[in-house]
Amino acid sequence: MAVRGARIPEDQVVELAEMFQMMSDPTRLRIILACLDAPVSVGDMADGLGISASLVSHHLRLLRAARLLMAERRGRQVFYVVGDSHIRSMLTDMLDHVAEGEVEAEQAPGG
Repeated sequence: MAVRGARIPEDQVVELAEMFQMMSDPTRLRIILACLDAPVSVGDMADGLGISASLVSHHLRLLRAARLLMAERRGRQVFYVVGDSHIRSMLTDMLDHVAEGEVEAEQAPGG
């Protein structure tokens, strides 16, 4: 675990930047969020997100390579899930952060 204020090795900074870049695409982020709580098949993901299965598969290949999602085979189907607790916690915290901002905006005068 990195200590705050400590120098982080350049290769770790680059890897972290690449992960954030991967999550900066709205479609990829929606795919990751769809896999946050439970494993999801490509078909279910495509239906739920309203995009083609081939586009989902393309993004899944990138997300797996970046270690943001894990795949598990069940018979003939492959299911994808956020398998790392660090990724899950970070995204959950960020979702909470966004929701707090929306509540604060609604409670502000004129909001």
